[in-house]
Amino acid sequence: MGKGGENVRAEKAIRKISVEELSKHRTMDDAWLAYKGKVYDVSRWYDHPGGSVIFTHAGDDCTDIFAAFHPPTAFTDLGKYEIGVLDESIVTNSNKLKPEKQKQFEQAYRDLRMKMFQMGLFNASPLYYTYKILTNLMLLAASIYLVVNFQSFWAHFFAATLLGLFWQQCGWLSHDFLHHQVFKTRKYGDFMGLVIGDLCQGFSVHWWKTKHNSHHAVPNLLASVPGACDGDPDIDTMPILAWTLKMAETARDSGFGRFMIKNQAIIYFPVLLLARLSWAHQSWVYVWGGFGQHSVAGANIDRVRIQYPTAEKIFLALHYTGLLYIMSHMSLFHAVMYFFVAQTSCGLFLATVFGLGHNGMAVYRAEERPDFWKLQVTTSRNITGSWFAHWFCGGLDYQVEHHLFPALPRHSLPIAHELVTQFCKDHNVTYHETNLFVGNQEILQHLSKISKEFVKEFPAM
Repeated sequence: MGKGGENVRAEKAIRKISVEELSKHRTMDDAWLAYKGKVYDVSRWYDHPGGSVIFTHAGDDCTDIFAAFHPPTAFTDLGKYEIGVLDESIVTNSNKLKPEKQKQFEQAYRDLRMKMFQMGLFNASPLYYTYKILTNLMLLAASIYLVVNFQSFWAHFFAATLLGLFWQQCGWLSHDFLHHQVFKTRKYGDFMGLVIGDLCQGFSVHWWKTKHNSHHAVPNLLASVPGACDGDPDIDTMPILAWTLKMAETARDSGFGRFMIKNQAIIYFPVLLLARLSWAHQSWVYVWGGFGQHSVAGANIDRVRIQYPTAEKIFLALHYTGLLYIMSHMSLFHAVMYFFVAQTSCGLFLATVFGLGHNGMAVYRAEERPDFWKLQVTTSRNITGSWFAHWFCGGLDYQVEHHLFPALPRHSLPIAHELVTQFCKDHNVTYHETNLFVGNQEILQHLSKISKEFVKEFPAM
């Protein structure tokens, strides 16, 4: 477990800690968190199982984000980090205190979460996930069958696209297991994540968890300062794409940056084609090359320890060995085509869904972050449509519900959708959903809007 607060926790006396004092401890080396009225010192907890996400809410109340991320077994681990209780009666800065109406709203969505537990929505169906795994393996089998039994270019091209779909669907499955949707015991979910994520998909699960968990904690948030952990790594896309004028401003003095931002609506989908190649490279370097050059939202995480270093290396090596074996059944030209079509199609399939979930939605500065519920809902976009949209998006067509309840099994999302939409309506919270076509159109329109603002605000010299 972590090493944070070793000196402070030696003192057993309960301290009363004000909201303002809590807010002063916001760095990785000095991180305090409040959970259900108690304060915990998690400073320097670099081996936290979820990665550096533990530091995204340093200096703040993490009650709701903690509940969203963790299985029930995790609550027993908190005691050793407790250093005091949060006392809101100690008023040194009234701006730090929550209004009573906000407290009532937060209690309302905690009650909704409890209602969903009582309804059994958090209980996974083994039959459903067995079905998902087997049908996904059929995509791989079909790709291999086409490679082995046919020699035509178009057969191998189609086989490569099927492999890209297989990898994309592996992404959704490993995502489910690593969010504790299937197994509430972490080690079982982690093992399946390693098999499906590293071995089948070719991505490091620890690299992904560190990045993805931070995204879940602070979606569409711009880091308060360079190097802070309170920003969303998924919108750290400069100098390629800018989601706000503030982001675009950093490219004002760069010829390359200016060209990319001015044309970002045009290059958006071509960039997505390269996404998997980038992620696969980052995964390989993360596992085999150490952590020194890696960051999450600008925050250096070289001190964050990989959980299963040997297993990740073995499974990633086996992944590429298996890929080379499949490619050995083709001519060199077909093999190169097969590799790049599989990589780029998977990148497009994955990144399109990621983009639909959040791109073009509200973006906040970290220091202006709203409460948990409003942050997750206003930065997320749901996708409506047929069974195909649900299958293709891997359940992330219910992006809002997934962000509010990450541990909710995929098959429970339609029921949760009804409850969440009614709750948002009752409490006047913005809720947005549209179809695949319009969602992508909204993203391109948003990118184009930022481009025009950029050219107007920062004309070329």
